[in-house]
Amino acid sequence: MKTYAVVGTGGRSLMMFAIPFAEELKPYAALVGVCDINPVRAERFSDKARGAPVYADFDRMLEETQPDTVIVTTPDHLHDEYIIRALEAGCDVISEKPMTTDASKCNAILDAERRTGKKVTVTFNCRFMPYVVRVKELLKDGTIGELLSVNLEWSLDKQHGSDYFRRWHRRMVNSGGLLVHKSTHHFDMVNWWLDDEPEVVSAKGRLLFYGPTRKERGERCTACEYANTCEFYFDLSADAFMKEMYRDAEGVDGYYRDQCVFGEDIDIYDTMSLSVQYSRGALLTYSLNAYSPYEGWKATFVGTKGRIEAQDFHSGFEANDPSQRIKLYRANDERTILESQKVTGLHGGGDQLLRRMLFAQDKPDPLGQMAGSRAGAMSMIIGAAANVSIAENRPIAVKDLLVE
Repeated sequence: MKTYAVVGTGGRSLMMFAIPFAEELKPYAALVGVCDINPVRAERFSDKARGAPVYADFDRMLEETQPDTVIVTTPDHLHDEYIIRALEAGCDVISEKPMTTDASKCNAILDAERRTGKKVTVTFNCRFMPYVVRVKELLKDGTIGELLSVNLEWSLDKQHGSDYFRRWHRRMVNSGGLLVHKSTHHFDMVNWWLDDEPEVVSAKGRLLFYGPTRKERGERCTACEYANTCEFYFDLSADAFMKEMYRDAEGVDGYYRDQCVFGEDIDIYDTMSLSVQYSRGALLTYSLNAYSPYEGWKATFVGTKGRIEAQDFHSGFEANDPSQRIKLYRANDERTILESQKVTGLHGGGDQLLRRMLFAQDKPDPLGQMAGSRAGAMSMIIGAAANVSIAENRPIAVKDLLVE
């Protein structure tokens, strides 16, 4: 049985790792240490993970627990620091996406992995969603011939989208913006579907809906004078989990989980579009907005022998449909609709399947679903290149950012 230590005890880490360690992962893995700068949140995380020892000092945790693998679930801009320290201490690493937030940090991680001989795995759960996997199988089997173009439209609804603007993600320095923090999932899906790597990225991005776009705003929702009239009011104390993990813990580090989504300090984009040229010639057109009436994605794939249309909705009218469909069009006017039952579970059933392959390691991986540092770099670098492209108003070549 392998041993694991976790650094970073936010909500994602709790649901993806802490609770499963106490239940479904017990036969395969042991959690030997938990580290966070916030002792209140760390202790409550530990309680839900059956009492794993809590540490404030990362290096001390590694020295005393000697884990086989470190799981990094800190805010994104700190991933590189803890990944590299873990590798240099002789541990393998599992990193939440994105692997890091910019090219220089990515290069440092790749260098540390080469130097130490240890391994970085990045948790791209979209690769494990059965619906996404079915699209991969169709493309891999050559159902539409050589894939030439992909169009991917991703929409976040106001409930989910606004949440990125009230948390630490709202600052580019912390998250790399949504093109890194959120879109790394989407870019990895396309990279995996194509089985190819990006070469050139050109992007546009604006902050149009959130940020200082209205006068009626405050520092945070708690005690805000507009609480009764703002559609984005968020009551931390109304939800037991939010109260326990954030409201009760904010006195330690001053982190407010309910910052105003119209704050003046917000500098990430809420409206984005980009194009990517891949090494074998395929083109990707991608868009993301964070204030849609519904949430989900639509993708179109066009190849030399046909076209595939896929879509997956997470909120809104279509989300209530128990079925998912893939439309396959052939050049001879033939259309086939592939229909399957929607899978339940977090992230379209992807989380549990990912954990099984990560920790049980009892199944083959014919589709290459497990993602290493190369995949982590190639998905993150599209978003990082997009940020540079937006700032400098020019296309960005990936080879100019990553050191081979």
